[in-house]
Amino acid sequence: MPTEADTCRTYVLPALQAAGWTNDQIGEQRIFTDGRIIVEGTTARRGKRKRADYLLLFKPSYPLAVIEAKAEYKSAGDGMQQAKSYATTLGLLFAYATNGLSILEYDFTTGMERAVETFPSPAELWARYRKAQGLEAAPEDKLLVGDFPSDQLPRYYQRIAINRAVEAILKGRPRVLLTLATGTGKTVIAFQIAWRLWQGHWNRKGIPNQQPRILFLADRTVLVDDPKDKTFAPFGDARHKIGGGIANKARQVYFSTYQALVGDVERPPLYRQYAPDFFDLIIVDEAHRGSARDDSSWREILEYFTGAAQLGMTATPLREDNRDTYHYFGDPIYTYSLRQGIQDGFLAPYEVRRVVIDVDAEGWRPYAGQVDDLGREIPDREYMTRDFERVISLPARTQAVAEHLTRYLKATDRFAKTLVFCVDQEHADQMRRALANANADLMRQYPNYVARVTGDEGDLGKALLSTFQDVESQTPVILTTSQMLTTGVDAPMVRNVALVKVINSMTDFKQIIGRGTRVREDYNKLFFTILDYTGAATQNFADPAFDGEPVKVVVEQTDQQGAVESAEELPTPAQDEEGDADTAATDEIAETAAAYGPGVLVQPKERQQPRKFYLSDGLRVEVIHETVQELDADGRKLRTLRFTDYTGEQVRSLYRSAAELAGRWALADERERIIDALEARGVTVAHLAEVMGQPEADPFDLLCALAFRTPVLTRRERANRLRAEKRDFLARYAPEARAILDRLLEQYASYGVEELRLPGALRLPTIAGRRTVSEIAALFGGPERLRAAVSELQALLYAA
Repeated sequence: MPTEADTCRTYVLPALQAAGWTNDQIGEQRIFTDGRIIVEGTTARRGKRKRADYLLLFKPSYPLAVIEAKAEYKSAGDGMQQAKSYATTLGLLFAYATNGLSILEYDFTTGMERAVETFPSPAELWARYRKAQGLEAAPEDKLLVGDFPSDQLPRYYQRIAINRAVEAILKGRPRVLLTLATGTGKTVIAFQIAWRLWQGHWNRKGIPNQQPRILFLADRTVLVDDPKDKTFAPFGDARHKIGGGIANKARQVYFSTYQALVGDVERPPLYRQYAPDFFDLIIVDEAHRGSARDDSSWREILEYFTGAAQLGMTATPLREDNRDTYHYFGDPIYTYSLRQGIQDGFLAPYEVRRVVIDVDAEGWRPYAGQVDDLGREIPDREYMTRDFERVISLPARTQAVAEHLTRYLKATDRFAKTLVFCVDQEHADQMRRALANANADLMRQYPNYVARVTGDEGDLGKALLSTFQDVESQTPVILTTSQMLTTGVDAPMVRNVALVKVINSMTDFKQIIGRGTRVREDYNKLFFTILDYTGAATQNFADPAFDGEPVKVVVEQTDQQGAVESAEELPTPAQDEEGDADTAATDEIAETAAAYGPGVLVQPKERQQPRKFYLSDGLRVEVIHETVQELDADGRKLRTLRFTDYTGEQVRSLYRSAAELAGRWALADERERIIDALEARGVTVAHLAEVMGQPEADPFDLLCALAFRTPVLTRRERANRLRAEKRDFLARYAPEARAILDRLLEQYASYGVEELRLPGALRLPTIAGRRTVSEIAALFGGPERLRAAVSELQALLYAA
């Protein structure tokens, strides 16, 4: 029987060559995702990767269309939905489906689907693309400049972002915004955009053969130095970092922090030493971090360089706290979300562990006249999570967190890289000390096992951070920080993110979560854990605007010492880097005072006494509950329910009855689709058997039991029931053929339904003996009758 592969070889490839497509322009069997990472308990594996039968590329950097091929005996229309789905994902305007005998085209620019006699030529499709995108006036030689040659080609979403940004700039758009989740390679995208414009000698003035002057802007030194020294290294001597109050004008690719250009009270703004039209392109990294705020002193830099095209890059979709960014740059020309990155397998999924501390759950109130460590009377009111380490410091709470986190690492991996986000620099130091003492056995051997990295550490902190980021360096393992590591720090080996600070900003929250989303499959880093000690994670996941996707829920009951007694798995489906200590905390205390009224300690900047109350003695703090949560399959709603309940819910969403499920499950291809559909919803069939403690049961019975309350049969019970109740089926066959079917049933009872898949099952010694597959088929009257017999066997297995 003809297959899809036959259609590709016999019809599609010759038809494309006849239309003028060269081998370099025909991308055959192109994989464009890595396959979603499926977490199964403490291990993970890859799901299926998405693969297009054909991509049509005008140039290597310019895919134009996708082709989905179907077998000749099927309709061409059978492939259209998949072709359109792939084209939508890949940002293409044209989709084709064919069975070799007919061709269907869907044009996204017109919304029309039509039958065509032949595939269009490369020139025809390119002309249609340019017209649809308004690129007729864009110079072709600049539009088609290739990427910087590298062993690693841009991923599909990076390709979309690069092409759309280059097109927008060549069309003369003054401001462009790209929104891509943390960990998706925004710096690589920025480099390729800059490279293509630079190599194409594009400049805003239109001067022939003159390369553009490019400025890469960020608000932190680490966000400038890393791109300059690493990603943008191919620009060589054209690079220059602006600093020291000197306006060098002899280079072409500049890097600077906003602070270096703005200057201070002792120095006039450095940026004014450059003409307003000096730069052709300004790339604003982490654009949400204040650069576009109406009241920002940095905004004046962007408004001064009116002669430059300005490209903003951010990881956070439109929110109230970054509205100015979107107002300034306009709507993003491309968005790639955290949820999509997880589904594609480019970003790591995660579980969320919410750890409840008694003082956070119940609040804390001083007794009448209670004084702190410095002898100051503590205002009488109830203090909650938002007050701890801002208004009142409770070292006992910090100690409880440190002991719990240490127990968690001991139970999982003590050398799993971990970031702990604290309220301020002082709190980060207290947490460092508590964690170091809780891990004294390792600190003796590894003095930097726990370290603090905040603005106060200066160059030492940067050195520790650099070592932490190195995938080959074993220590530091735990870094405590407050604000410095929330954004722009590439630490691919982070396996745990602990939150000990309330996070009110979704923008900041997404940046913090992004510290763990990078995947390092070569180091077995495929997922990570968020430990939430404040409830902030839970609140932000419930926000309708959040688009992430945790993978599992675990509830842990603890005793008074915080030791785990029982556990059950549940399902789920801008400031300077030195500005996160006193100034930021003082502002937040003032906000707390405004919210709570008088009686809260608030000190001016030039204060003579500490800004917090400190209470070290006489307070016992304990972990009283731990919950592991994840979002549903749509990544929209946080759920905490039993895994079994969740599984039943997902099965019922796909099938209305056990009979309907059985009819599908009996067919090997349909069974595979069911398993894939459940995995997409966070249910792994193999893991389900482990969770339910039923390794001998058929997964079909487990799914039916959870969804439709049917009894659970073991595979052997199901096989024996068929032997007893369907004797007429077996009696149809001669003794030798009947023996083959009986052996297949025995193989199923021992190992599962996959043992019935042909032709592999017939090659097993337990089935075939000394017979070949052809000899076995002859016992049934030929291959077709053999397949029919095994198909009926599976149908009868699940009819019971």
